[in-house]
Amino acid sequence: MILSDNETKADLLNYEAVATTIVSLLRHRPDRPMTVGVHGEWGAGKSSILEMIEAGLEGDDKVLCLKFNGWRFQGFEDAKIALIEGIVTGLLEKRPKLTKASDAVKEVFKHIDWLKVAKRAGGLALTAHTGIPTPDQLQTILHGAEALLADPAKLLTKENFEATVKDLKDLTKPSKGSKNAPEEIAGFRKAFDKLLSAAGIEQLIVLIDDLDRCLPDTAIETLEAIRLFVFTSRTAFVIAADDAMIEYAVRKHFPDLPDTTGPQTYSRNYLEKLIQVPFRIPALGDIETRIYVSLLLIGAKLGEDDPEFAKLVTAARERLKRPWTSAPFDAVAIKASLGGKYENVKEEILLSEQIGPTLASGTSGNPRQIKRFLNAMALRQRTAEARGFGDEVKQPVLAKLMLAERFLPRLFDQIGAAAATSPDGRCDDLAPLEAAKSESESGDADGTPAAPVAKSVKGAKAAVLPHSAQVTEWLSSPAIREWAKISPPLANVDLKPYLFLAKDRKDYFGAATVLGHLASVAEKLLGSKLAVQALEPSLRKLALAEAAQVFELVRGRIIGGDTFDTEPPGAAGLAVLVKAQPNLQTNLLDFLENLPRNRLGPWACSGWGGVIKDKDANTRFDGLLEAWAKDGDAMLKGVARAARTTRQQGTQ
Repeated sequence: MILSDNETKADLLNYEAVATTIVSLLRHRPDRPMTVGVHGEWGAGKSSILEMIEAGLEGDDKVLCLKFNGWRFQGFEDAKIALIEGIVTGLLEKRPKLTKASDAVKEVFKHIDWLKVAKRAGGLALTAHTGIPTPDQLQTILHGAEALLADPAKLLTKENFEATVKDLKDLTKPSKGSKNAPEEIAGFRKAFDKLLSAAGIEQLIVLIDDLDRCLPDTAIETLEAIRLFVFTSRTAFVIAADDAMIEYAVRKHFPDLPDTTGPQTYSRNYLEKLIQVPFRIPALGDIETRIYVSLLLIGAKLGEDDPEFAKLVTAARERLKRPWTSAPFDAVAIKASLGGKYENVKEEILLSEQIGPTLASGTSGNPRQIKRFLNAMALRQRTAEARGFGDEVKQPVLAKLMLAERFLPRLFDQIGAAAATSPDGRCDDLAPLEAAKSESESGDADGTPAAPVAKSVKGAKAAVLPHSAQVTEWLSSPAIREWAKISPPLANVDLKPYLFLAKDRKDYFGAATVLGHLASVAEKLLGSKLAVQALEPSLRKLALAEAAQVFELVRGRIIGGDTFDTEPPGAAGLAVLVKAQPNLQTNLLDFLENLPRNRLGPWACSGWGGVIKDKDANTRFDGLLEAWAKDGDAMLKGVARAARTTRQQGTQ
């Protein structure tokens, strides 16, 4: 089961309503020019909507629909000219009765050639303001080019130079209808309109896709080409792009523009002037995501061409029309559509019910991210089967662990570190976490679940067992508590096969094999300040050599994170470890001295009270504060000076 990431005409998201609305809008007044924007983040389904629009226009001989991928113009020297020429060429290909010898075609290509010549001359006249050069600008370019005759290598080869001069002279000869830029633009639009009439086309609709994947210059050149057609009758554009990315392209392409104009930015104004009707694709909610995941999994199992699956899609789309009032799309509803094939997909239905809510919140309802998650899960299952331990990997367990890995990576690391060092591959702290899920309704007033109660012995009062620091940290997170509710429970599952499949992310067995239980200790020291403080008694029991190994593990994780402007995970753990093992003060100061001062935040100046105790260690730390006060950034300098002064006053 590998799900295709390509756009599709099969509507699993009920996007047909958006496509139908756009088609109706375009066809309402075909004589009027129009530009429609289909906006949504990466993977929201913009390309699929364009496919549906194209399908909705099929069979109408009065309409010619052309589709262009903006990303494919990326390698062209001038994306603007490539798009304009591509539209005209596509028109000729789809309407073969037109010939390049016709007057209408000649007139349009004359304008295109004019743009090409200006580009060969250096592109100086192709301004974002006008779109094409004026005759006065061309005369200026011509005089400048002729002045380079003595040394043409400065700009062009001699052959190109001579060709450019000839073409420019031809273009700048006095002629009717080419006196200034506005008239030239009007001439192009008039010639293009005549071309549409000659082709017998009531409306030309151009679909532009993947514009938000282009580099800023390519994106702007494509938009500027579209501007030439904006007021051309019988011509409409549908632009599928993430509007935030287009605004970014505008800012990068026009860096000298002010940031804002009135209540909006210039980049937003640019986009709104070009796009008359914006459509924003909404993110999938919990209900939509569960239906979408069900359709993806069932479709992958039965095949999208299966007649019963087609009935299921129809039923699902009916429920998607009014998701806030419709009956649930549960096993009963699915069985009614699939009939006898229901038994073949029971596992897929259960899986979608388990992971749907977490996928909805974790992916923010993004269809592409949902597909990628399901594909990654399928690949791991196949990997286990290929390696010969597929029977040890159960899909529901794999799905739950991968949800933690994808959306709660710290939780996954903590579970992985504990399970990898456990003889039976279990994480003992999962038991109270998953047990607490059923008690959350009767927890404390602040929503914190109550601690588990020990079974009372005969005649004795039940005692409340305190949670470990790790479990307390987990229970403080609503997201982790929600994850713990997902079936099945994992407390009694050997997780080692699943961790092995996650080696592409991290090798949990390398450190565990060499260091044994110390890897788990180091992992715990990456926790919150509250959690790591509770570890001090157990850290005192470590031998010095063991403590040094743990220090190096934590130090390596901090350095590997490469984030020093704010306190990194593990800094509080090192403080507790050194406090419990004073012989590591030298190791701590070595670590602090090697931190990059140009990227170091103020956190390094404090938090070491009761940790750095020895006289020599204090002297080294004072010297380090003095160095930071001189060489750090402004904030670090100020905090280091204040800390140095406070320490000096404390010794007086």
